Amino acid sequence: MPSARKILIVQTAFIGDVILATPLAQAAHEIFAPCQVDFMAIPAAANLLEKNPSIDRVLIFDKRGQQRGANALWRFAKAMRSENYDLAIVPHRSLRSALLVWLARIPQRIGFDRSAGAFLFTQRVRYQEKHEVERNLDLLRPFGEIPEKLKPRVDWDEADAARATELTKNADSKRIWCALAPGSVWATKRWPADRFAQLANALIAELNTSVFLIGGESDAGLCREIQQAAGENCLSLAGALSLRQSAALLDRCAVLISNDSAPTHLGVATNCKVLTIFGPTVPRFGFAPYGEGHGVIEHDLPCRPCSTHGSQKCPIGTHACMLEIAVEEVFARVKAMITRQKFQTAK
Repeated sequence: MPSARKILIVQTAFIGDVILATPLAQAAHEIFAPCQVDFMAIPAAANLLEKNPSIDRVLIFDKRGQQRGANALWRFAKAMRSENYDLAIVPHRSLRSALLVWLARIPQRIGFDRSAGAFLFTQRVRYQEKHEVERNLDLLRPFGEIPEKLKPRVDWDEADAARATELTKNADSKRIWCALAPGSVWATKRWPADRFAQLANALIAELNTSVFLIGGESDAGLCREIQQAAGENCLSLAGALSLRQSAALLDRCAVLISNDSAPTHLGVATNCKVLTIFGPTVPRFGFAPYGEGHGVIEHDLPCRPCSTHGSQKCPIGTHACMLEIAVEEVFARVKAMITRQKFQTAK
């Protein structure tokens, strides 16, 4: 069996994809111990990896900035040769990621057979329809037994927790805390803002909750609109928290209600339970909340799925996959999740 003492994980896709690849770092450390495990990600994702004890170093690949284009890719890969990596693990199924580790002359390169750059790998693993966490871990199965009970991981420090505490200091600590993540890069993956506002109102009035809206700077306007409609005991923190600070907040929340986007996986990496609303995409793609106690809401329509990632416009002009999901349906699921947690705590 080939050995590896210096390992590079390459996942330069979206933030959620990076979170779902974190179990690879822990598994690699256990399979190849002693070893060094580095992780390459986009600048936006670096923050959530920096405190992970299974990641020795975070490498930033700015594919839309400094490393954009063929010449920049070549220079970056050439500079990487001096790192002398033994093994590259490439869950990202892009030609650019495969080309990068090939140009860097990393001797062992493993990725999926459905990758656009599969021909550049020294070993290819079959891409199967299962959860992304399990699918990613398949990349390490040729090297040894996968440790049990791995889950996505995001770590934060005292400063991160203090920031989250400072911004929520006026929230009633006696109420149940819930979080809503109404944003998505793709418009068709967003449950309507007015329904998130109605849900927030119901949670506050009927379940005695404080509701926090989370997201990036691009979600600030959307979250502000929902906060204004929901009123007291609803606070938007979109754009005010880093990824790690958001994780510190979610760790104190009972439930997160999210679209099929990165916050789903951020919530899973904490003690929060997650309910994900699926529209144009479907859980069988492998991106449902991972682990026990979480849930999904979806309606089985003949037009679903209409795309792998979502789109900016419904292909048939109805957006029925989201519009048919009623506030009452989501509220009932959240209520059941909170009730279950209360019962388990009381036992």
